[in-house]
Amino acid sequence: MAGADEELRTALSEMRLVKDEFEIADLRFACEATARGFEDVVRVLGSAAPTPERLIEGTFRTRARVEGNDVGYGSICAAGPHATTLHWVRNDGEARPGDLLLLDAGVETRNLYTADVTRTLPVDGRFTPLQREVYEAVFAAQEAGIAAVRPGAGYRDFHEAAQRVLAERIAAWGLFGRRSAAEAFELGLHRRWTLAGTGHMLGLDVHDCARARTKTYVDGTLEAGMVLTVEPGLYFQPDDLTVPAELRGTGVRIEDDVLVTADGNENLSAGLPRRADEVEDWMARLRG
Repeated sequence: MAGADEELRTALSEMRLVKDEFEIADLRFACEATARGFEDVVRVLGSAAPTPERLIEGTFRTRARVEGNDVGYGSICAAGPHATTLHWVRNDGEARPGDLLLLDAGVETRNLYTADVTRTLPVDGRFTPLQREVYEAVFAAQEAGIAAVRPGAGYRDFHEAAQRVLAERIAAWGLFGRRSAAEAFELGLHRRWTLAGTGHMLGLDVHDCARARTKTYVDGTLEAGMVLTVEPGLYFQPDDLTVPAELRGTGVRIEDDVLVTADGNENLSAGLPRRADEVEDWMARLRG
């Protein structure tokens, strides 16, 4: 029976790859509620005093419980060097003015569909020049990744597009030494600082369709109705002596939930700003 159970799990995962109108509407609502939760967090961030990561976590969860069922997964409220840990869920530190806050959180609807969104925010409302440079590298990578999401494209295409941009930025900073961006990319040297894949399917589970066969998922082709995350990041560990001291302890990720449409894609979480200057303006408006 174990083999039959596994066969059923695979079949169910593959049935979930393409969402119907009801599912897409539920994911759209999840993203809208998630955006309101991010706004709540911005309002509690202290521009002159530290804000506990636990307060950030609790603030977002309140929105998730009011508008949905709960959070879709353990919220990542990673401030300062905690942002360099890919899944920081202890949330026992403080977001201090001058730090970046990497907030990865999603509202799960009462029908159990979940959003999965990340924004990296300057705690005091303004990016430093160095923070902005890293942020804009990740933003450019995400733009390239989103542009590669369309029906008929290979599932892996958006990952490769985003990672190539990150390799180019890392090469421009001189972190590959004399190696070109293309050579470093082929050798996988950029992975030291990108750590993870660029996205995953989304739906009833934050990592939906996980039991699908490789040939239908990661080696498959995108179809209209699929929903996936696009979430490149750069993570410079606090003790990484291969990078300049000023980069150490900096982590940036930008993540959106993207629907494959008949002629391209739609960013379901576009209600949250992504460009650095737009993020600053948005935070200023919310703080009044």
